[in-house]
Amino acid sequence: MKLVVLDGFVLNPGDNPWDELEKLGDLQVFDRTAPSEIYERAKDADVLLVNKVPLQAKSIEALPKLKFISVLATGYNIVDISAAQSRGVVVSNVPDYGTNTVAQYAMAMLLELCHHAGAHARDVREGAWASSPDWTFWKTPQIELAGKTMGIVGYGRIGRRVAQLAEAFGMHVIYNSRRADEHNTKGHRTLEALFEEADVVSLHCGLTEENKGMVDRKLVQRMKRSAFLINTARGGLVNEADLAEALNRETIAGAALDVLSTEPPLAGNPLIGAKNCLVTPHMAWSTIEARKRIMRTTVENVRGFLHGKPLNVVS
Repeated sequence: MKLVVLDGFVLNPGDNPWDELEKLGDLQVFDRTAPSEIYERAKDADVLLVNKVPLQAKSIEALPKLKFISVLATGYNIVDISAAQSRGVVVSNVPDYGTNTVAQYAMAMLLELCHHAGAHARDVREGAWASSPDWTFWKTPQIELAGKTMGIVGYGRIGRRVAQLAEAFGMHVIYNSRRADEHNTKGHRTLEALFEEADVVSLHCGLTEENKGMVDRKLVQRMKRSAFLINTARGGLVNEADLAEALNRETIAGAALDVLSTEPPLAGNPLIGAKNCLVTPHMAWSTIEARKRIMRTTVENVRGFLHGKPLNVVS
């Protein structure tokens, strides 16, 4: 059984071995694969493992030996599911590995917006404190979260964990979801009402054709001037030009994003360099603990398929 990993580096940059997968077949791992390299590398594969390499219909149809695709992530929009189904190729994903990790990162981004601890630490290293006439200083407003309102868009596992962390900081939580939480119906808001009421809006929903670019000028204009936007979900949820305009005009106080519409970003992305906008390189998922969970679940997915009992099937 031939197993091929097309883009394995981010899952295992050297600290998350492929040992258990190697026990399941003849394993070949590529750190990165360009679209033009897919056929040559995957033509003999029975099992393909991919993270972000797009497997479009033409690629799937060109691989006659292919029987199973295991996505090394939760999102599986990189695979043409219809093409896989028509070929009888089973597709699985890793549905729950980063709940704690991503929720923790969302709060870390919020705390950085509140305190800009990193920037102040750089100032100290550069001598600003040593030369200060006072025993303390701060260059940005320092913001306390207790008593403020956290608005969560998408109330699945990660959204609920963010709610718990926000409540631990003394925040009031409201949320928007396709269905109200039966245990917290009072906290449910329409999207428009949530953006108006929240001091912090944190996005935790999947990307669909219906919500693509939903955080646009009209929605951002509903936010308080003192409000923050956090996005650790999908970059395509945000109209980046509209958000950058609001930041640069200071109609909202700040934003922190770990995801963009195109990754890595294209030259000229308006959010790179926008006022009080933190952009990090899609790393909220990347703790060693989370990556080891991905590896374990992937091994289970492949083993389950080989034994005729596929797990976490999305096709």
